[in-house]
Amino acid sequence: MLLTRRNVLPITAGAAAWPLASYAQQPTLPVIGFLSSGSPRTFAKFTDAFRQGLRSQGYTEGRDVWIDYRWAEGHYGELPGLAADLVQRQVGLIIAAGGIASAQSAKNATTNIPVLFVAGFDPVQIKLVSSLNNPGGNVTGVSVFSTELATKRLELLRDLIPGAKTIAILVNPGTTAAGIEIKDSTYGIETESATAAAQVLGVALVVLDAVTEADLEAAFALAVRRQAGALLVSADPFFTIRRAQLVALAARHALPTMYPWREYVEGGDLCRPDPQRCQANRVAGSAAHQFRACH
Repeated sequence: MLLTRRNVLPITAGAAAWPLASYAQQPTLPVIGFLSSGSPRTFAKFTDAFRQGLRSQGYTEGRDVWIDYRWAEGHYGELPGLAADLVQRQVGLIIAAGGIASAQSAKNATTNIPVLFVAGFDPVQIKLVSSLNNPGGNVTGVSVFSTELATKRLELLRDLIPGAKTIAILVNPGTTAAGIEIKDSTYGIETESATAAAQVLGVALVVLDAVTEADLEAAFALAVRRQAGALLVSADPFFTIRRAQLVALAARHALPTMYPWREYVEGGDLCRPDPQRCQANRVAGSAAHQFRACH
C-alpha cells in the first residue's frame, strides 16, 4: 500500500553521510541507499527524523544497518549516475528523497531493488506508481502533494496582496536534466497549475526560470522589470538549499514573497523544520524495516 497524506503527514530529506571506510569494514550488515537531490547540511533535520523512524523499529545506523548516502546538491543531472552507483553497490533498499527527480532516477535505475520515495507530488499523475492503494512494481513511498498546492498558494498570495496585478513564480526547469519529461516535473506541474489559476484570478503571471545560483539574481531583476507585485517560490529542493539567498534577494528588492516551507522565514541553522515533513521522514524510516534491506 502506498503511504499517502491520508495516513501520514508531510516531508523532504537530508543528513550527514556515514564514513565509507566504516561501511567497507562491515560488509555483513544490511545496507540502505539514500538518494537525495538536496544537501546533507540543509536537510540534516529531516534525515535525523528518518533515522528516528528506523530506531522506532529497532534498527540503529551503524549497529544494525548501514546507510549509504548520495547527495546531488541541487545538480539534478547527477541523480541518474548516483542512483546507478547505489544499484551497483547492491543495496537492499533505496530511499529516494527530495523531489520528483530523485524518485524517477531511482525507479529508472532498477526494477529489482525496492524504492521508497519521500517527496511532494502525486505519484500516480507522473506514472511513478499505478495507483495509491496498489502501487505495483518496486516503488512505493510517502507523498506530501506539495507540488499540487501551487494553485492554492497563488490564490492566497492574491488575497494577501490584492493590489498585485502581476505575480511572478520562481521555478526550476533543471529537473529535466535527470531525464524527466517537463509535464511530469515539478517545473511543469507547478507552472501549468499556476498559469491556470492566474487566468481565473485575472492576474498576469511571470514565470522566472532558475537553474543555477547566478540565475536567481537575474530572476529577481526580471521580476522587478516586469513590475511583479508579489513572488511565489516553487517547492523545488533546489530553492530550499538556497533559501538564505532567496530571502536576502526578496528583502533587497522589497518584493513580497511566499515560500513553500516555514524554514525560509524562520532563518538560521537552528530554525525549526516543518513538523509534518519531519513526521513523514519518520514514517519512511519506520516503513523501511518491512523491506529485505533490514533483514
